[in-house]
Amino acid sequence: MPLPFLTADRAFDATDDDVALPFDDHDQWRRPYRPGPWRVGAAALALLLASFVLFAAVIIVAAGATSGAVVTFALAALIIVAALRMLRVGTWVSRHGVRKVGFLSTTTVAWARVTQVRTAQQPVRWLGLPRTVQGQALLLGRQGGEQIALLTDHNADFLSRIEAFDRAADTVEAWNAEYGVVPAPAR
Repeated sequence: MPLPFLTADRAFDATDDDVALPFDDHDQWRRPYRPGPWRVGAAALALLLASFVLFAAVIIVAAGATSGAVVTFALAALIIVAALRMLRVGTWVSRHGVRKVGFLSTTTVAWARVTQVRTAQQPVRWLGLPRTVQGQALLLGRQGGEQIALLTDHNADFLSRIEAFDRAADTVEAWNAEYGVVPAPAR
């Protein structure tokens, strides 16, 4: 029995789960890679915790303590919002520029303000924690000399997925080559 909703973005019997998603409309913000298993797993655990908190809130309501239930429902809503935001974290591209979405902040750079996009070997944070390890980072150079690390091979999307990191870095570099400003030749 085929399930047509399973084949919305790829073939049902596709064996390679790391295939990049197709880009239909270049005006919409798209992530040029799939979220990694660490990010999806952490969000799933947070949603599981939220379900237990919601169940506890229902029990508190049944017990008659409405003020405690309101606080518990608010806590569950906060956990759900955090899990959804965790899934949005990453690098997004469109015809307008590149956007780095963090958990608490978002930085958008128009392609006209990008001076370079390159991959470099440097110390990177492991899963976003303070510990650093030697790894690769996709760096975006902005006008004014500031550099932003868009992707690293040790973040929650690419830990133990080197090929996926390389493919995502190449895709962002291709977006820059297509929509970025071509530097003037040196004389």
